[in-house]
Amino acid sequence: MKYNRLLILVAALPTVLTAHADLSSIFTNAVPAGSNARRPSIIFIQYHDLARGDLSCYGQTNYQTPNLDRLATGGIRFSHYTGGADSAATTAQLLAGKNSPLAAGEANLAQRLRVEGYHTGLIGEWSLAGQPWTQGFDEFAGFLDDTEGMNYFSDFVWRYAPKSILDGTNLTLTDYTGKEQIYPNLGGKKGQYLPDLLVNAMDNFIRINAPDAPRHWRPFFLLVDFPAPRTATAGADDFPVPSDAPFTDEPWPQAAKNRAALITRLDGGIGRLFEQLGKSKMTNNYVIFFTSSVAPERFANPNLNFLLPAGDFREATNPAPLPMIVKWPDNIPAGRVSDAPWNVIDFAPTALEIGYLKPVTNFTGTSVLPELLGKKTE
Repeated sequence: MKYNRLLILVAALPTVLTAHADLSSIFTNAVPAGSNARRPSIIFIQYHDLARGDLSCYGQTNYQTPNLDRLATGGIRFSHYTGGADSAATTAQLLAGKNSPLAAGEANLAQRLRVEGYHTGLIGEWSLAGQPWTQGFDEFAGFLDDTEGMNYFSDFVWRYAPKSILDGTNLTLTDYTGKEQIYPNLGGKKGQYLPDLLVNAMDNFIRINAPDAPRHWRPFFLLVDFPAPRTATAGADDFPVPSDAPFTDEPWPQAAKNRAALITRLDGGIGRLFEQLGKSKMTNNYVIFFTSSVAPERFANPNLNFLLPAGDFREATNPAPLPMIVKWPDNIPAGRVSDAPWNVIDFAPTALEIGYLKPVTNFTGTSVLPELLGKKTE
């Protein structure tokens, strides 16, 4: 088993999509043949424990996040978006389109998009019950436990890659499921930084699955759930980074230097995303949603509070608004700021409408597509 298979992320061969037998009967709004070229790919990126005040486009002045600023100036930046009570609740509500769990027989967003022709992938953290590949995701690279992702130099990630292993006996392709070792980190070494590795996986997913004529312009849905920049040690100001540059000489506590360096590094990952979209000739037929899965923990050391306004910390009875930036070239007017309030449960019906799919009754959230497009809404 070679380590570089993780960096490839998926086999270059087309994946055979098969609907679950117990779900296929509920999908009645199939997209007409030949319409794939119109359907945009959807990328939803959420960072764990990121605040609005972490980003310079929301007022951060101690450092800059130029790539996220670029995302905001090219689309719309929201002032009143909220997630769930914690990271697991946010992911559950994002896929369910409602606050309550899905009932037996109800399909989540990934399952619906998959059956309707989207290729689906999840990179990062899966904090729900079961496995993502049984719940609508064609590919997965990341962690199956909300504590696994706290190790910024983990020596493994979980992988699900369908039709990626060649059986030498009958020369057929089989699925790979299991832990992929990260050899530079074995034995406690710190040779591979996990946030960088997950950015590689995100870029490679886009590179391999970019809609084109050989793939019949099949769009994709990619959920990126980064387990960063949260603390590696609960209750401590522990933000591991390979280097605290470019903040080494700042007169800040070391934890503040590390957190600023980590966020700067994550911002660089968004810059690489832009580069990959350009290389893949995806210039306009995509929608990027960028947010945080949950507001950040309070700093253990109050001397770090200068990094964030007080309003950007999580409040148990009143969750703080999270950053939310949406970019859809040629569709969302650039440079807008919206005070329209919406919640994580509104993403599922929005994604269906973006994909030219009919609304469904089990999603109780409301599509915010009219607000994205600058149309008047009630």
